[in-house]
Amino acid sequence: MKLLVAATLVLGLLGGPAQLADAHRDGPTVTRDYPASDAVIANQERGFYHHTETHYRADSTGYVPLDLTTLRNFRTQENITQILRVFYLEKFASIDKLDPAYLDLVRADFRTARAAGVKVLVRFAYAQPPGWPPTIPYGDAPVQRVLKHIDQLAPILRENADVIAVVQSGFVGLWGEGYYTDHFADPADPSKVSDQNWADRRAVVMALLKALPRDLMVQVRTPYMKQRMLGLPTGTAGALTADQAYDGSPAARIGHHNDCFLASPDDFGTYLSDPIELDKDFVAQDTNYVPEGGETCALNSPRSDWDSAAAEMARLHFSYLNTDYHPDVLGSWGSNITTAKQKLGYRLTLVRGTFTAKARPGSAVQVALDLRNDGWAAPYHRRQVQLIFQGDKHTYRVNLPADPRLWAAGTTTTLNATVRAPLAPGRYRLLLNLADPSPRLQSPTYNPLYAVQLANTGTWQPATGYNDLGQTVTVSK
Repeated sequence: MKLLVAATLVLGLLGGPAQLADAHRDGPTVTRDYPASDAVIANQERGFYHHTETHYRADSTGYVPLDLTTLRNFRTQENITQILRVFYLEKFASIDKLDPAYLDLVRADFRTARAAGVKVLVRFAYAQPPGWPPTIPYGDAPVQRVLKHIDQLAPILRENADVIAVVQSGFVGLWGEGYYTDHFADPADPSKVSDQNWADRRAVVMALLKALPRDLMVQVRTPYMKQRMLGLPTGTAGALTADQAYDGSPAARIGHHNDCFLASPDDFGTYLSDPIELDKDFVAQDTNYVPEGGETCALNSPRSDWDSAAAEMARLHFSYLNTDYHPDVLGSWGSNITTAKQKLGYRLTLVRGTFTAKARPGSAVQVALDLRNDGWAAPYHRRQVQLIFQGDKHTYRVNLPADPRLWAAGTTTTLNATVRAPLAPGRYRLLLNLADPSPRLQSPTYNPLYAVQLANTGTWQPATGYNDLGQTVTVSK
């Protein structure tokens, strides 16, 4: 464990012709290729998830806290790093003020998730149906009460943003999916949504965006919800462009979750455009920059068969999928389920690296890395990209101005850096750290759980969360 307790110092980037010339004078470069791995990797904000839910009924019962051992087993036994947590608010559908005891239980769940090394897909809802078909009243809350609840939940969401993958819009309707609702559509015919109903729905989503840090995103249940709330056309014309991505606007922060994926031609009302392909084109373009995920909910051959499912998950840049439902659909994929485990979300693979092998103290070291994204989506959260000089006594890191969110699915990115060599002579291993941007999750305790492991053999350092580039730099006077 010496590497964890050794001093870690920050070096700087170099730039400009004179400094680049120094690098050339320091000697030749070395190039190496990296073998890819076919392992299923426990990286954050991607892959399969487990469904969890908890309740808070009128008598304040029903809350079942997350279990630390269960969550740790998800990571160690299944390589699953995320859960959907549906927080049901039954007691508060008719009450404006959330119980302090309830808020403490929610806080505790986030602490448990952090300790286990998982992240949370968050949804709040008020009601589930007692049977099927559902009956009126459904049990959700009116808009003004929802907004008050979001305001009370906001501090908890901000405090725990480091372990929140994304927040689903929730709140409206049964399961928080926006359809069977007492207040945001005609209860007798939920397909009838008035202009005022849409204004109320928009208010909920805008309140959630305001409650969350700027980098966190909200997902809506259908593409039309985003289109209607933001006045966007369907098709690629209404979807995000590269110039709009990550600019903090509502359009750049609203993604998609499809909880009836593959179940019918329109996924049980998920796609409403005519033709349906327009909505799919919208999502396909949008999800270059915002997250898409969901669950299957009915066997529907041949559309739910593997070939069709894989093509659609690639087209729509799926980052995650429910491993618990629907078992018939997932079971029909057979051994292909391993491919889904590999390709959901991002899968970053080192291809080649070129390095300065020898340098004088404080002079320039050049590094060029080719990284291929073999997954179906780009990362949708920022990463702190660092080049690490790891010596026997000291470890130095250099923050690189790279954004893995731009490493699109199916592309290879070249990461070029010219950095300053350590001042202390010695031999230093070069490593790459793709850390969670939260300082709390970059600590020695959490970095191995929340940093990105590259899909290569022999590169991962499980004690530090760094990726060993297999190259040393000799620093001598």
